[in-house]
Amino acid sequence: METYTAMRHFADSWGLVFLFVVFIGVVLFMFRPGAKKSAQDAAQIPLKED
Repeated sequence: METYTAMRHFADSWGLVFLFVVFIGVVLFMFRPGAKKSAQDAAQIPLKED
């Protein structure tokens, strides 16, 4: 039972911080200069005929 409490405390505090940092990193990665071209190219992959 003590392990559960420790893991719950860790997830409630540092887990939330970690997920927030990952979210901000993804947002910054997508809005970096030059990301629009690569995002458009990736969006067209299913529409390409081989």
